[in-house]
Amino acid sequence: MSRSIFSLLLLASFSGFSQEADKELKPAAVTDTVANPIVKDKYGIRVGVDLHRLSRSFYEDGFTGIEVVGDYRLSRKLYAAAELGNVDYKQDDVQLNYTTKGSYIKLGVDINAYENWLDMENMIYIGFRYGFSTFSQTLNSYKVYQNSSNTLTDETTGNYFDEVTVTPNEKYGSLSAHWVEVVGGIKAEIFNNFFIGFSFRLNNLLSDKKPATFDNLYIPGFNRTYDGSFGVGFNYTVSYAIPLYKKERAKKIEEKPAKKK
Repeated sequence: MSRSIFSLLLLASFSGFSQEADKELKPAAVTDTVANPIVKDKYGIRVGVDLHRLSRSFYEDGFTGIEVVGDYRLSRKLYAAAELGNVDYKQDDVQLNYTTKGSYIKLGVDINAYENWLDMENMIYIGFRYGFSTFSQTLNSYKVYQNSSNTLTDETTGNYFDEVTVTPNEKYGSLSAHWVEVVGGIKAEIFNNFFIGFSFRLNNLLSDKKPATFDNLYIPGFNRTYDGSFGVGFNYTVSYAIPLYKKERAKKIEEKPAKKK
């Protein structure tokens, strides 16, 4: 009897030891964990020019203009943005010949929606602008139709009205306009701190001070106006970023479960 009890105790002791050994030998669940890389975002000023307006000054008669663009990084996604420009534009339409001279400024923000990897600084953004322009309009000439005084000419040619060009050369100064813009665009870093970009703009004219005898036909920074209060615009830019300082942040990386062997 005592021998049987001893055998049972020995068996129970051995069984408990085996279970503890199995626990120690069994490997723990493994997951692939990767440390989040440290990214250094550049903060500074970016300045450039609009290539579209510069090139237009060469290929379009009567147009001279320049636009300087710039932005300043406020946070990881948010940029303060501005455009400054000057335009001298002589337009010869079918009925009108006029000259617009003036300057403009646009102020607003851009929000970068593109998730860059490590040291990249590219942008796909949407933004908003408030625009203000001061300018003058000169009405060089316009055409009107008057009754012909030559009855014989009327009967033989069928021309009941003669086209007459009037050249008042009237200048209207101290004009102004206010508008808002919705902007969408891209900026790509082609070399270290050098960027090329493109933006498209939908404009809405809020108010404008007009000449006494006709509407504003062109507003610097807003473009043509006689099709209504809405307008469109675009620019092609080349710019250079001047880094002032850097901010470190950890870039999040998703953890992936280890592959089962």
